[in-house]
Amino acid sequence: MSFLRNTWYVAAWDEELAPGKMLHRKLLGESVVLWRDSQGRVSALQDRCPHRFAPLHLGSVEGDAVQCRYHGLRFNGQGECVHNPHGAIPKAARVVTWPLVERHSMLWIWMGDAAKADAVLIPDFGFQDPDKSHVGKGYLAVKSGYLLEVDNIMDLSHTEFLHASTLGSSGISGARFVAEREGESIWSKRLTDGEIMNDELCDAMGVPRGAPVDRWINVRWNAPANMALFAGAVPTGRPHSEGRETPTSHCFTPETGTTTHYWYSIVFPRAMGELGARLAQEQIGYLRLPFETEDLPMLEGQQANMGDAEFWSLKPILLAGDAGGVLARRHLAKLMAAEAGAAPTPPP
Repeated sequence: MSFLRNTWYVAAWDEELAPGKMLHRKLLGESVVLWRDSQGRVSALQDRCPHRFAPLHLGSVEGDAVQCRYHGLRFNGQGECVHNPHGAIPKAARVVTWPLVERHSMLWIWMGDAAKADAVLIPDFGFQDPDKSHVGKGYLAVKSGYLLEVDNIMDLSHTEFLHASTLGSSGISGARFVAEREGESIWSKRLTDGEIMNDELCDAMGVPRGAPVDRWINVRWNAPANMALFAGAVPTGRPHSEGRETPTSHCFTPETGTTTHYWYSIVFPRAMGELGARLAQEQIGYLRLPFETEDLPMLEGQQANMGDAEFWSLKPILLAGDAGGVLARRHLAKLMAAEAGAAPTPPP
């Protein structure tokens, strides 16, 4: 399976990478080692020593270099061999590197043409900046393709059925809905009126338990699979400006064509003090339950049924709520075609 390369993908939460430590991941089918040097700088190297192809993540961080455990060669953050304990450094002793940027509590990797890696192109997840927000963070490894994950978040009508006792309620599938493109973003917006939410959702959104509310869920997609969800609720009939909007992130990075890394968060303002910190941890724990026990089995079941077949070749029927996901798939298809220098063949 091909992937869009000239773009930013999430590689890790910032806190996953402690100073002097390494983290091994497969991203876009490539074996990658992430590491943080003694100055706190982050780097991403191909996880393969050029000498005898040993995995570098089995070695150690020595100051500002990674040391291969097999024969002791050391490589800096630019992939250059800076130490050979056996003699002169061979001219070809280099490791492939990828640009890695720390921003919005995440590590972002660019696995295409490094000359095009402009950090300005990282999507805006500023609501996760730790200086202004309490951020609850989660991660799941999913045995399904990343575009099925995109479809899942872009069409939240499924929450009425798949998450009936956790995130959903009756009437969500019949909500007012619009999908639209704004610049390089695709938005999927859903609004319900007079909804009765469960107590956990009421507490998270700061509305009275058991009372009818108007709830909005607006999802922003940026290629290839970085999504921000802005949800809030107010007592029915009140202006939205009176509500507490709670942002969450849903960022998907392909591990392979049929497996995906899933980073998700929920955010509360630091201005809320201790309450915000407590809610961030309580709510991220609450979200893990439906994500892990409801979404994952469904997505992995979809992938198992699809096998290696291309999505559109199976001729899926489309419902109204699929509009956002289809717009995202079309835009991604155009970007991938342009990167490959081919004529675009967007889905129907």
